[in-house]
Amino acid sequence: MPNSQDTKAVDSVEELKLAATSALNAAETNEQLEAWRVDFMGRKGRLTGLLRGLGSLAIEDRKIVGAAANRVRAELEDMFEDRVQAARSSQAPVGSIDITLPGRKPATGGLHPSTQMIREITQTFNEMGFQTVEGPEVELERYNFDMLNIPETHPARDMFDTFWVDSETNDDILLRTHTSPVQARVMETNDPPIRVVVPGKCYRYEATDATHEWQFNQIEGLAVDEGITFADLKGTLYEFARRIFGPNQKVRFRCDFFPFVEPGVDMSIEWKGDWLEIMGAGMVHPRVLENAGYDSTKYTGFAFGMGPERISMLKNEITDIRHFFSNDLRFLTQF
Repeated sequence: MPNSQDTKAVDSVEELKLAATSALNAAETNEQLEAWRVDFMGRKGRLTGLLRGLGSLAIEDRKIVGAAANRVRAELEDMFEDRVQAARSSQAPVGSIDITLPGRKPATGGLHPSTQMIREITQTFNEMGFQTVEGPEVELERYNFDMLNIPETHPARDMFDTFWVDSETNDDILLRTHTSPVQARVMETNDPPIRVVVPGKCYRYEATDATHEWQFNQIEGLAVDEGITFADLKGTLYEFARRIFGPNQKVRFRCDFFPFVEPGVDMSIEWKGDWLEIMGAGMVHPRVLENAGYDSTKYTGFAFGMGPERISMLKNEITDIRHFFSNDLRFLTQF
């Protein structure tokens, strides 16, 4: 059982706790908090002085009073830390700068690398007389397929290549598989001459790998007028390649098939000793012109389409297209 001396010592500890708590609650400024710390918790403070007096107690009494004093010390330290944090929060408004921290460059936002490349490509064609236009990503089958000479039996219409949209009123709504529907819309509502470049998102139901994504960006181009020839197409795309990749860039055209052009070609650039395809192109198919209400004996045109991520991958030596959509700041902040 504790003796009377032990009881008095414990009472002194509790009295010190009450006095310290009252004084701490009254402290409002950083200076007052620091003064409280020195007075009660410092090397010459009240609690330290009380602990030094334990040596005069019996061993059993010393254990009891020492445990009480250490408990009070821990409680006071926690209370003090809470008051310090509260004082800092009240004195430092959101967005303020802590001048005690080492200097660092402030974080700033920026354009996504895909957006940067889309703007560079469209600006290049704008300087050559093309107007930038956009259209809906949720499209009608008529514009996505019918008006572009893609017949009903074409594999692109299969459910395993196209995202079809459920609708209670229509069964011909889909997520566009290319930006070419905007070309059809432009021709339907405008008379030649036409020179447009069309950036936008496209969607295809296919597996994702290092060079393919189910969602991707595409940029289409269209020119329609009297007397347009394949030489105009080649000259335009040669100029584009040299502006994007440099004045000495070598370009190659090879025959290819696309339903909405005739003849069709793929355009490749020489890249590190190999030929890499960067876009498809060709002369607008007469049936596409007629579907828009044009006289195909009077007007001709050319069209082309490319993926801006693929262009960016070549320019910036990126090996995996999935980086563009991973939201990894280590990748995005390099641009």
